[in-house]
Amino acid sequence: MKIWQRRIAGLILVVICGAGTLAQQGEDARARRIHFSSVVMDTHIDVTPKLQTDWKFTDEHATGHIDLPRMRKGGLNALFFSIFMPGTVTGPKAVSDSLERIAAVHKLARDLPDQVRLCTTAAEVEQAQREGKIAALIGMEGGHMINNSLPTLRMYAKLGVRYLTLTHSLNTDWADSSGESAKHNGLTAFGKQEVEELNDLGVMVDVSHVSDKTFWDALATSRAPLIASHSSCRAISGHARNMTDEMIRALAAKGGVIQINYLDSYLDQTLYEYSRKAQPLMREMMQKYPGRENQAKWREEVAKVHGPAPRVSWEKIIEHIDHAVKLAGIDHVGLGSDFDGGPMPSGMDDVTHLPKITEALVRRGYGDDAIRKILGGNTLRLMRAVEGVARYR
Repeated sequence: MKIWQRRIAGLILVVICGAGTLAQQGEDARARRIHFSSVVMDTHIDVTPKLQTDWKFTDEHATGHIDLPRMRKGGLNALFFSIFMPGTVTGPKAVSDSLERIAAVHKLARDLPDQVRLCTTAAEVEQAQREGKIAALIGMEGGHMINNSLPTLRMYAKLGVRYLTLTHSLNTDWADSSGESAKHNGLTAFGKQEVEELNDLGVMVDVSHVSDKTFWDALATSRAPLIASHSSCRAISGHARNMTDEMIRALAAKGGVIQINYLDSYLDQTLYEYSRKAQPLMREMMQKYPGRENQAKWREEVAKVHGPAPRVSWEKIIEHIDHAVKLAGIDHVGLGSDFDGGPMPSGMDDVTHLPKITEALVRRGYGDDAIRKILGGNTLRLMRAVEGVARYR
């Protein structure tokens, strides 16, 4: 090749590379515009226990996944604070402890009136966004906390609870969990009454954590569409907490939404299989070193026996979103991270990394409206549908 030909080829390459860079810059700018102008809602975050300590929501922390400054950086402007306790805590203590956690969320909103708004409806979430405030909502993770009492459930609804996860990892007296062997073959007669009461109260029926049979019973019983507040796709990772393709389609057919969970073992089959193998030792370590702050210690001890856990990339989240959209349609997929509830995949280290999800969806060809639906619009639509069937609130 002659010198002049080489120079022309070089110029062409520069132009092509420059065009590629400009296109990438355009995509990045579009993703940022979409992300930071949308209602970005996460339906399951486990930060609530920290609100009951000296930990400050308004400070930026080097540990954990979420606080107010990092939410602002990541564009998360609406979240469900999870009211959680183990299924082994039952009876009056479960009720009193849950009331303390609900009170902590209320106090947060009272203490930060210019930054946080306690919300119970879709309209209030949208108003909070217009005001530049964080929309704080409340979800209750486990039916054991109602203590087998409809009046207690009504009290929680009055206090702002807007979804009830029918079970946590253990069966309740009226519903089977995905976490242990079936006791009731799904929902009991009282369990079905609970679902009907949730409909009447305008509280979403949450089917994350439940057994497959409980899911089908709840779907058949409920007048309103259901939410899976933090579940991913079992076709990609076989965790029992995830939903089968058939379940995802049925959830969508009734108007419901699957909120993709980010926990690494819920995203990746190889890690899930490793976790199953290591589970007995992991439980032993959890008892020996209690408290979620010791998760790194648990994993370190398990790795000594089973080797290091496989690494999972944050891009697996996008794979689950794509799979769910193909099954259910764009109107039935949202985000339910489980931040502060367990290990995140590599690259989704905390809430500041959320814009990556929007950037990835832009690169995969999702339109602006479709992305806004996944970020929060689908959950708002679901909330309105549940509000619409309520008989009293």
